[in-house]
Amino acid sequence: MKIISPATLYTILLTVLAMGSSQSASAQAAGSDTYRIGAIVVEAPWSREAPGGVKRAVGYMRITNTGQNPDRLVGGTAATTGRLEVHQSTTSDGLTQMQAIKDGLVIGPGETVELKPGAMHGMLVDLPRGPKAGEIIKGTLMFEKAGAIEIEYQVGSVGIRHAPTAAASHHH
Repeated sequence: MKIISPATLYTILLTVLAMGSSQSASAQAAGSDTYRIGAIVVEAPWSREAPGGVKRAVGYMRITNTGQNPDRLVGGTAATTGRLEVHQSTTSDGLTQMQAIKDGLVIGPGETVELKPGAMHGMLVDLPRGPKAGEIIKGTLMFEKAGAIEIEYQVGSVGIRHAPTAAASHHH
């Protein structure tokens, strides 16, 4: 299996998105926070407010593969110019570290994977600015087989550990 560099993968992703994949056009939001493309269902994407001038954010969600074959989340975009990387958090001797999952996240047939705090999660990097509580971050997830799907992350306050509710995320 040939390994593709992140820079090459990002270029391919941007090219596919610019060409307007027919699969992307057929992707539908099944509910206000549920999205589907092919056999992939993405539920409850959310993020947290970024403190200070940080131009990164986290991306959490549930991804289910309803199909008969595995698929792989290989990356994505966020907030116009940013990108999504999948990271794994590990704690050893009281020290938590994050590492990018280089080959993407495999979702097996019938499997549900949850990207959540303290575990596997998305990193929204190179954002034009950090998100604020109550905002929505528009993004795209890129799957190896299903293709590109547009989603929206609900942004909650800094310390939350679960998806913000629509009412809670819109307080000013």
